[in-house]
Amino acid sequence: MTTEKNAPLPREGLAGVLDRLAGPGATQAELALQFLLPLVAAVTAVFYVALSEVAHWSTLQYLVCALLAFDLVGGIVTNASSSGKRWYHRASQGPLQHTGFIALHVVHLALVSWLFLGLDVAWLTTAAAYLLIAGTAIICTPAYLQRPVALIMYTGSLLMALYVLKAPVGLEWFLPLFYLKLLVAHLPKEATETP
Repeated sequence: MTTEKNAPLPREGLAGVLDRLAGPGATQAELALQFLLPLVAAVTAVFYVALSEVAHWSTLQYLVCALLAFDLVGGIVTNASSSGKRWYHRASQGPLQHTGFIALHVVHLALVSWLFLGLDVAWLTTAAAYLLIAGTAIICTPAYLQRPVALIMYTGSLLMALYVLKAPVGLEWFLPLFYLKLLVAHLPKEATETP
């Protein structure tokens, strides 16, 4: 294993699209984890609700549930992988780009609030405010302290998800995985390894 700081450039064409999602230079093992685990998560999330009958959802709700499970688990794996870290923390990705990436994910919160909580504005505002405050704290922290600060912020998000915010029925996993993807897997800038 060697430590690598620079991401290779994305390839041309469809391979380049994959590179921009998974990180250029992703190994077969990384790609397998980045796509198989999210697929299992999406299927499991949908079947859990359908078979346990904990909720009676519309087709749109099932579709959004599957997409969220795929995106969050895929994002956790991809952002934590060496290829993903190299790509998402390349020289052109500074605090502004990371803040934008985090802010874009407020859409996830809005979808959950709208489709699964009857547009609970207090839930949406609280979850989004915590995301933006915690994300900003991690971004503004020196690189050598980002991982512990990210874990502290994630711990706060777990406590909030467990004791403050209502968990959408069937999506009890959503907030813990959402914050894990963004605060722990994505934001901390870390050294990467190549096989």
